[in-house]
Amino acid sequence: MEFETRAIHEGQQSDPQTGAVIVPIYLTSTYEQQAIGQHKGYEYSRTGNPTRNALEEALASIENAKYGLAFASGLAATTTVLSLLKSGAHIVAGDDLYGGTYRLLERVVKNWGVTTTYVDIDNLADFETAIQPNTKLIWIETPTNPLLKIVEIPVLANIARKNNIVLVVDNTFASPYFQKPLDLGADIVVHSTTKYLGGHSDIIGGAVVTSNEQLYTELKFYQNAIGAVPSPFDSWLVLRGIKTLAVRMREHEKNALFLAQFLEKHPKVERIYYPGLASHEQHQLAKEQMSGFGGMISLELKGGLAEVERFVSKLKLFLLAESLGGVESLLCYPAKMTHGSIPEAERIKRGIKDNLIRLSVGIEHPLDLQADLENALG
Repeated sequence: MEFETRAIHEGQQSDPQTGAVIVPIYLTSTYEQQAIGQHKGYEYSRTGNPTRNALEEALASIENAKYGLAFASGLAATTTVLSLLKSGAHIVAGDDLYGGTYRLLERVVKNWGVTTTYVDIDNLADFETAIQPNTKLIWIETPTNPLLKIVEIPVLANIARKNNIVLVVDNTFASPYFQKPLDLGADIVVHSTTKYLGGHSDIIGGAVVTSNEQLYTELKFYQNAIGAVPSPFDSWLVLRGIKTLAVRMREHEKNALFLAQFLEKHPKVERIYYPGLASHEQHQLAKEQMSGFGGMISLELKGGLAEVERFVSKLKLFLLAESLGGVESLLCYPAKMTHGSIPEAERIKRGIKDNLIRLSVGIEHPLDLQADLENALG
């Protein structure tokens, strides 16, 4: 079956008791057992819930994976993956990544005795150079947050495989509709389902998918042991979002490309980051590795912080808010919002300047969005 069909049907069969075509929300914490040690597949909803299981099957299907796991947030998913590591382990991570992931690595995981080396995402040879005898995991995003760099996953997968290291790809920005990292050699894919998979800015959630049975068994154990699982209702909302993911992603991309072409030519824009533009340094790689370019744009304004503040104050449709991937258009100021946990000197070193703005382009009419940006820039 094709993506659109699987997104609507996989793990979401009609209810056998009632014929309901939509998966029910099983609002139960526990399940009656027939006798000690005998049950109908469920014991306790932290361990398993029918609504969540339907979501996990759907997540696996749309990522071309064998196994899917759902979590209470993207960071809960990330924390569970990092729980695979023991004290003394080492991580190699790309230097352009979500500020929450950086905070987790530097202020939580480091306390476990696990260290991280950050390398230039533009130079894959640096990943191999940074590998140590105790390196157990490579962590990347592609496209990256917030500079929208593209990492050549097959090359990095070869480096990881050669050194017996697990490669994890955060696929939140692309979504499974535009990119499937497991097909390209990754071992684990992570999502914040809060974003495109949910798609309506009404839930917090996360996901981990893999086709490696051993990794899945360990991750499933940690999912239950740590317990950061989504509620049945949140699982149901993500399932509903997945059904329209293909349609929404096409609209997000169409609007983003339209606005990126407009912004690229605007005299008040110093630099624009969007892999769908021919001027993007990795445009060709994005075309080869992804089936679309996504709905995220980052740009630098001329005039510094004062111009950014003026621009933000004049917007009407683009809302100043954390998060991304909803049907509505959002604007984020990474230096103070998503990447505020990164020390200023380190942030600037990584290219996240004080005049950088990140746009999550929604599915409103593109001419209305253009008019909003034009008015704010004028």
